[in-house]
Amino acid sequence: MEFRRIWTLRGPNFWAPFPVVEAETVLGALDAFRPAQDAGFLDRLRQRFPAWSGVLDAHATLADLLQHAVIALQQQVGSEATFGQVQHTHEPGFYRVIFAYDEEALARAALEAARDLVLAAHGDTPFDAAARLTALRDLAHEVRLGPSTAAIVRAAQRRGIPTHRLNDGSLVQLGQGCNQRRIWTAETDATHVLGEVIAQDKHLTRNLAQAIGVPVPYGRPVADAEDAWRAAEEIGPPVVVKPQFGNQGRGVATNLTTREQVLQAYAAACQEGTGIVVEQFVPGRDHRVLVVGERVIAAALREPAHVIGDGRSTIEQLIAEVNRDPRRSDGHATVLSHIKIDAIASAVLAEQGCTPTSVPPAGTRVLIRRNANLSTGGTATDVTDAIHPRVALRAVDAARAVGLDIAGVDIVVEDIGQPLEDQKGAIVEVNAGPGLRMHLEPSAGKSRPVGEAIVENLFPPGQTGRIPVIAVTGVNGKTTTTRLLAHVLRQTGRFVGMTCTDGIYLNGRRTETRDCSGPHSARTVLMNRMVELAVLETARGGILREGLGFDHCDVAVVTNLGKGDHLGLRGIETLEELARVKCTLVKSVAPHGTAVLNAADPLVAAMAPHCPGRVSFFALDPVHPLLVAHAHYGGRSATVRDGHLVLTDGPDAESLLPLADIPLTHGGAVAFQIENALAAAAALIALNIPRDTIRQGLRTFIGDAEQAPGRFNVFARGGQTVIVDYAHNPSAVAALVAAVERFPQRRRSLVFSGCNRRDADLREMGLLIGRGFDRVILYRDWGHSGRSDGELNACLRQGVESGPRTSEVVELPTELEAIRLALATPSADELVVMGVDSIEEALRLVQM
Repeated sequence: MEFRRIWTLRGPNFWAPFPVVEAETVLGALDAFRPAQDAGFLDRLRQRFPAWSGVLDAHATLADLLQHAVIALQQQVGSEATFGQVQHTHEPGFYRVIFAYDEEALARAALEAARDLVLAAHGDTPFDAAARLTALRDLAHEVRLGPSTAAIVRAAQRRGIPTHRLNDGSLVQLGQGCNQRRIWTAETDATHVLGEVIAQDKHLTRNLAQAIGVPVPYGRPVADAEDAWRAAEEIGPPVVVKPQFGNQGRGVATNLTTREQVLQAYAAACQEGTGIVVEQFVPGRDHRVLVVGERVIAAALREPAHVIGDGRSTIEQLIAEVNRDPRRSDGHATVLSHIKIDAIASAVLAEQGCTPTSVPPAGTRVLIRRNANLSTGGTATDVTDAIHPRVALRAVDAARAVGLDIAGVDIVVEDIGQPLEDQKGAIVEVNAGPGLRMHLEPSAGKSRPVGEAIVENLFPPGQTGRIPVIAVTGVNGKTTTTRLLAHVLRQTGRFVGMTCTDGIYLNGRRTETRDCSGPHSARTVLMNRMVELAVLETARGGILREGLGFDHCDVAVVTNLGKGDHLGLRGIETLEELARVKCTLVKSVAPHGTAVLNAADPLVAAMAPHCPGRVSFFALDPVHPLLVAHAHYGGRSATVRDGHLVLTDGPDAESLLPLADIPLTHGGAVAFQIENALAAAAALIALNIPRDTIRQGLRTFIGDAEQAPGRFNVFARGGQTVIVDYAHNPSAVAALVAAVERFPQRRRSLVFSGCNRRDADLREMGLLIGRGFDRVILYRDWGHSGRSDGELNACLRQGVESGPRTSEVVELPTELEAIRLALATPSADELVVMGVDSIEEALRLVQM
């Protein structure tokens, strides 16, 4: 069992509207094996993996078992993934195993473990499930978002706010473009850096809080260990020693009364950094109050790390037993942290007359730390409902004094249900980026919706952080329609981000020059904080390789499928399968959105029932049966009547403008450009763009080499008419031939070369070329995807030479030579079409 290739589809995709892994799996000689026919297989599988709960279908293959196993393994380490399926392909022994996931690295590791499990059950060889699950669990803790960040992300997703993890850590984007916000654990892009700096300085925080009347303990920074003891004497024991710039309770020692304790605590605090503070010890219970904006959202009573003796076990053993709780781990991946023996813990034990090897009597409570931070092993009980309003007000005052939008305010008080001033309680710290774990899953009491509160503080009710997203797909016309849409939308004065096969454009400025019609480029545009509208060309290849680069779009445009393109690649063999790929875009339309579909293309029109929102059709024929029926039921469409681009809405129709006023259509002579204009107009109406803005945009989009390079650019060159167009499949070549028929020149020449298509497609393109051109200048294809040099042109030439019109076929070694030959003898009676790969070079030569 081998994996030929593993694809991670990170957005809505061919298989599902959520992320999946697609593993190309080769069973080889194992293909004939059917587990259900092996009486002992299920027993061997359960011996190795007791959590297995599946049943064996009579026809199930090992690929089917693999799919079930990888889901089960992910679930064992906390994944909520349930979706899986297996596609049996035409190739014997080759399967596509598809399964949902939440973390890519974990999914791939689970896939490897699932393969080993299935093979072990088949071959009756060892499989250490406990060890593999431990490794998967450790990996899950490493790669998953921590509890605080995950809670905010889940809350955002429940609000319909799109989320995107920006790094391997906890930096997450909520929303899109100019409406996005960013978080890093419980810090946001509204968390002022000055507030963070102040919060890190415990002495400065105390002074600022004290200045506005917040009760705080007295204290001061100290220069060395002896100064620490002097400060303790000045304040009067008991005291607290802690790093001035510390966090998470590291290096904090409390309730110190002797010189030896203070000196020991000073040394331990120095291990966490320079700058030590000695302050008054406030008796009472340790509480953490979470402030978000101007509100207290949650409060918790924190208990220091401790163990309860059983009369038999050492303290070390008791700690080890407590640390077996699956809610505990190193770091912050779980709601509780491991208890550790360090210098401060050893000192706390010594104060109680204990060492790590001591055996405390049954029922004896032994403190491991005196501070109650969860990060040092403490636990928490929710007391949100008990907090006194004046205590809540003081917590908000402290957060405001420091300058934090989200703050963890540490309060020491005996009873949080009474005002601080009445019981000599105090606010001892104000923390930036507070951990949310204690409020999400307290050891006792209610869980609090702290993630929701933070999201609400970032996005007022009703806001989703989204920007309008227009996605365009199809076989031909994608790029022109995308460029036309972006051009018109820029007339609104908003900042438009566009991706297409020519690159990324930010408000008209080209920032990338490669093919950017895939999901990575879409995400790049949606990450840009300047972008107010996104127009995204969405090609077949990107959908198959990685899924969509967004979860939902406001408008999806499908221009056409025609006779297809790139068939035979990545398992897409038929037009119907290609339509399913393209339909991914239609299925991603938001419920309030619109799919704009070509009514004249049956496979495109058939996508309509899959759209969660509205559907708008377009077609050249105003009496197309689908347009007529759609109008009868109140639907919208775009069509052509009496030389005008017409918009219909149910029975109502309005002329937007004459085709003669739309330069892209060359006076209404080029049918495929009219279709592109219709699709764009329908999409713009769906976005509620004003009619006058649409008219202005259509009038000013020339479709020349500047606005749409290589998309039917027409030039007059020394009396010769030259067209540069990237026609690369049978449908595009057919449309090109139909378009040049409308030009008056009697002699027509074409520069062309075989592209990586099926032999039948190449021959069909050749036949179309042979019908439309007198002279064909081929430049050498140098092999594509394993094809031998010249093989593609040979197929193309077979078709060309069977055409009724072509009288001359010339083949040259390079594209540049072919272009120069075509331009060498300009004639007013000749039309030259450049169907070349190097668009920019061709345009440069034509315009010389």
